Amino acid sequence: MQAFTAAVLTLSDQGAAGRREDRSGPVVRQRLADLGITVSDHALQSDDPEAIVERLQAWVSEGIQLIVTTGGTGFGPRDRTPEATRRVIERDAPGLAELMRAAGLRQTPMAALSRGVCGIAGSTLIINLPGSERAVRENLDALEPVLLHALQLISGDTEHS
Repeated sequence: MQAFTAAVLTLSDQGAAGRREDRSGPVVRQRLADLGITVSDHALQSDDPEAIVERLQAWVSEGIQLIVTTGGTGFGPRDRTPEATRRVIERDAPGLAELMRAAGLRQTPMAALSRGVCGIAGSTLIINLPGSERAVRENLDALEPVLLHALQLISGDTEHS
């Protein structure tokens, strides 16, 4: 099994200002580690779209194979993670976002309010997760059966068994 590296970006104006604890980022990092994915970097920053684009582009340039964002996917006026992500990705991966929303809808109708997107930039998969700890767990549970295979395909390992 190929080893993959990841970075986790928590997006929260309140968290970046030190007024709210980042609870979702640590959950993402632990769940990725449980899958055997090495989390080589993580950050907490505001919901500023320009800063999001810069961070995502930097990690893509560094060769990070998976970037998981948490937060900024809802309907609030500062929730701009999907728009920033779309500025970075080159190819959409709508099936992953659909899978996460479908799994979430089995738990709560509020999952329909997640606007998160997934896509590929170079050889990096970028996944937007909601900001709640519970939603992060549910979304990663949904992705678990396909995530490593997706990363293998993006890395060029397209052999089918």
